[in-house]
Amino acid sequence: MLTAARAGMSLVIYGDEQMPTQSSMHFYVNWAKERLDEMDAALTSLEGKIGGVQADARHMADSALADLRKSRDGFRDTVKKQAEAGEAAWIGAKAKLEDEWNSFEAGVRKYVESFGKQIEDQQVTFKLLAAAQLKAWREAADKLGSDAKEFATERQVEIDAAVRRMKADAAAAEEKIQKNLNQAGTWSALMATLAETRAAFDRANQAAREAFKRAT
Repeated sequence: MLTAARAGMSLVIYGDEQMPTQSSMHFYVNWAKERLDEMDAALTSLEGKIGGVQADARHMADSALADLRKSRDGFRDTVKKQAEAGEAAWIGAKAKLEDEWNSFEAGVRKYVESFGKQIEDQQVTFKLLAAAQLKAWREAADKLGSDAKEFATERQVEIDAAVRRMKADAAAAEEKIQKNLNQAGTWSALMATLAETRAAFDRANQAAREAFKRAT
């Protein structure tokens, strides 16, 4: 699995000062890794419940899962190819990855509507997706905090603020997810919740990126 740590740090020379900067691609990797972790979680959950699909529908369910795996693998391969790319390349690749993500989401929705209608099973899948998303939040915040220590003290204030914001937003996302889970909403409602918290992650990730750019 590709991890955000692969983005690494770069060094920029300013006169006699050597100042570490966060590579722009690190934040694109954060974005991609969050989606990839959700893809893995969805497949883990759906594959684990294939035994509950009625025998006469098993072939169609297996075929649908194969399509989802293919979609996930294509997304992962694109991310791997971009791992060491520059920002311009990532901007182009991100549009392609967004299409692939949307296609995967649509495939999961169709699968659940066809083969996973039990609310209990839907909630289990939702929990795994939520856990994957929140894990991505925490890993991104931890990496951000670690990278901030490489900057001169006077440049850390804004970055530290971005770290605190990301952690606070993660806590708010977790509260929202738990609230909606306790309400035992429909699959559409559960997915809408994840879409909201995913968008919040993207905003926090972008804010952190901008903070690093200003600091450098």
